[in-house]
Amino acid sequence: MIIGIPKEIKAQEERVAITPAGVEAFKKAGHSILIEKYAGIGSGFTNEDFIKAGAEILETPQEVFEKADMILKVKEPLKQEYGLLREGQILFTYLHLAAEPELVNALLERKVTGIAYETVQLDDNSLPLLTPMSEVAGRMSVQIASRLLEKYYGGMGILMGGVPGTAPAKVVIIGGGIVGANAAKMAIGLRASVTLLDVNLDRMRYLNDVYAESLTTIYSNSYTIRENIKKADVVIGAVLIPGEKAPKLVTEDMVQQMKPGSVILDVAIDQGGCIETIDRVTTHENPTFVKYGVVHYSVANMPGAVPRTSTMALTNATLPYALKLANKGMDAVKENKALAKGVNTFKGYLTYEGVSTSLNLAYKQLEELL
Repeated sequence: MIIGIPKEIKAQEERVAITPAGVEAFKKAGHSILIEKYAGIGSGFTNEDFIKAGAEILETPQEVFEKADMILKVKEPLKQEYGLLREGQILFTYLHLAAEPELVNALLERKVTGIAYETVQLDDNSLPLLTPMSEVAGRMSVQIASRLLEKYYGGMGILMGGVPGTAPAKVVIIGGGIVGANAAKMAIGLRASVTLLDVNLDRMRYLNDVYAESLTTIYSNSYTIRENIKKADVVIGAVLIPGEKAPKLVTEDMVQQMKPGSVILDVAIDQGGCIETIDRVTTHENPTFVKYGVVHYSVANMPGAVPRTSTMALTNATLPYALKLANKGMDAVKENKALAKGVNTFKGYLTYEGVSTSLNLAYKQLEELL
């Protein structure tokens, strides 16, 4: 199979979908790898690094899309890339289609086989290709929040962990999954006062066992969210329903009751966001806006700010699945239930129920089309 890796074009996105080690693995399996010129520079990989590993470097994205049987990316295609996709081509990347109706239409019209990293799901309901970037985003959320609390960035001018004789910041995390757990880990490490809300009691028991008295866990509902974020210095939205739009758990009236100079980060923004007052996706260049005196952060590609770490962590997870697709094509999907759950579009049909529910579109069972 011919594998194509274009350069990412989303604003301030420096990750790349493959490493030289990945190129070597594909070559050993008998496949060809085409990489757009300078695609890896932002992650610290030169054209020469890829060439030595066995890749061919092409000048333009048009050449990559035209020749490749499978396109590997990090982020979803943008409008200027829609016309490069073609019927039957496999697109393996983060898609987040529940928040992207125009992209859904483009994939269906062009009959692209769209396989989303974020909906590949194991029998235990874990999301192996979303996990590494959720770990990065969760850890980054606290790193970013600590900076946004500084007066210069619009915050109230407090130190996350305080110092002896002063109170630490109060951090409220909504969601106890991979993002939430990693945010809690970092906030506790900085000696903040950390409260985490979730609806999964078993998950909260586990987190309580791990962090003991360092973490307060509270069952999540509208009342407990409202009461806790009133006192919060930092709120981190870390809610995920695989493949579907995130529910708006933090309402506008809740935000209005928060302290001036407090900070909200919505890590769920690439799935539509869980904070009602966040009505826009921001960028690394202009990451924040202020509403009701609260600093809002809603960058959709947070891990793109640490591309070296993110690229290596992501490709560690995606490579085994990409190799299965390269070796067997759609037969790999028939044999691998986790990979089958990743298929969102196929032969002009929407094949993922969560996207169908979020966008009110018809869908077909993948098994009927294979």
